[in-house]
Amino acid sequence: MSDDRAPGSASAAGRDADPDDDAAAVARLAASRGWTVATAESLTSGAVASILGAAPKASEWFRGAVVAYASEVKFDLLDVPRGPVVSRAAAVAMAQGARRRLGAQLAVGTTGAGGPDPQDGRPPGTVCLAAVWPGGHHAEEHHLDGDDPAAVVRFTTDRAVALLREVLEDPAVG
Repeated sequence: MSDDRAPGSASAAGRDADPDDDAAAVARLAASRGWTVATAESLTSGAVASILGAAPKASEWFRGAVVAYASEVKFDLLDVPRGPVVSRAAAVAMAQGARRRLGAQLAVGTTGAGGPDPQDGRPPGTVCLAAVWPGGHHAEEHHLDGDDPAAVVRFTTDRAVALLREVLEDPAVG
C-alpha cells in the first residue's frame, strides 16, 4: 500500500464515522489477525488511546500509547528526526517509534498544528497522520479550519481510529 492513497474503500470524509464503532471494529479485526495496536499522539494528546482503551477486550490487543506533545519527547523517545514535527514524515516516525517501543504490529501517529497559532511554519488546522505496520505505512495530511482547535482534535482523533480500521480491513495489508 502506498502512502498516496487511503487504505480500504471507506474514508472518514466519505461516511458518517463513529469512533466507537470504528474502535469496536479495530478490536475485532486486530483480534482476528492476532495483531496488537499502539498510538503515538501529539495533537490528540491521548484521545485516540482513550477511545481504543474503551473498546471490547482492549487488554488483549491494545498495547498502549505514547503521548509526545513536546517536540523534544518526539525526538528523544520516539526517534523522530530533529526538524519540523508537523509533517507526514514526523507522523510516520512517531508511529514507527510507538511500534518499536510498545511492541505492536500496527501503530498510528498524530501530529499537527491544532490552532489557533501556526507551528513549524504550518498554518493552524494542519493535521498529519500515519499508520505503520510490518512492511508498510500510509500517511496523510489534512487542512482544516484552525480557528477551532477542539474541532481539529476531534477530527484527528476520529480519523486516526478510522485509519486503523481501514488498515486492518485492507486484505493487501499483512
